[in-house]
Amino acid sequence: MNKTVKNSDEAVNDVKDGTTIALGGFGLCGIPENSITSLVKLGVKNLTCISNNAGVDDFGLGLLLHGKQIKKMISSYVGENAEFERQMLSGELEVDLIPQGTLATRLMAAGYGMPAIYTPAGVGTEVAIGKEVRKFRFNGTEKEYLMEYAFEPDFAIVKAWKGDTQGNLVFRLTSRNFSPLVAMSGKVTIAEVEQLVEPGELNPDHIHVPGIYVHRIFQGSNYQKRIEQRTVRKRI
Repeated sequence: MNKTVKNSDEAVNDVKDGTTIALGGFGLCGIPENSITSLVKLGVKNLTCISNNAGVDDFGLGLLLHGKQIKKMISSYVGENAEFERQMLSGELEVDLIPQGTLATRLMAAGYGMPAIYTPAGVGTEVAIGKEVRKFRFNGTEKEYLMEYAFEPDFAIVKAWKGDTQGNLVFRLTSRNFSPLVAMSGKVTIAEVEQLVEPGELNPDHIHVPGIYVHRIFQGSNYQKRIEQRTVRKRI
């Protein structure tokens, strides 16, 4: 089945106000730049965004934050975005900070069709307030585990290095950290790729997300591939 759409505008054109979206990437590595730009143009509001981080002020999810398009941010790291900080402290933005492993596993659970997971991360902290805690014996030791529900994003949006027209995806390096789990989690998954190829051109052993999880795919363009912080030594 050919799942190709023309561009990012067509891919996200049915995203509505109040939608929950999971977005791939790690820091600024592998974020779906084209799709985010189209969401900005579309002007949708009151979004709930699930992402490992919240971008920076003038790039990535920072663009949606500047337009006051995000109502709630669910992330594990948000330290590079001054506008995010301002909105959070002023009460304009709801924020749910989640341990990184828990974020990843809740995305995985969504893809696996599991309604909940149990994790020791967050037990005894503010993360556990109002949540079920149960004791389990595992590897000979009894410990408390926190129950966390799987995410239920309406859309999942990722950027891959390569993909074919059937939706099979290959990620590179650090962008593989969260993006495959994000791609598995959405009721509708959109993938933008640097290289769009025909079925059979990808080595089956190199595919990280099979096309069964992907509903729309398009050839992206004009990727900036920014680095959050570049540090170099002084010239001698």
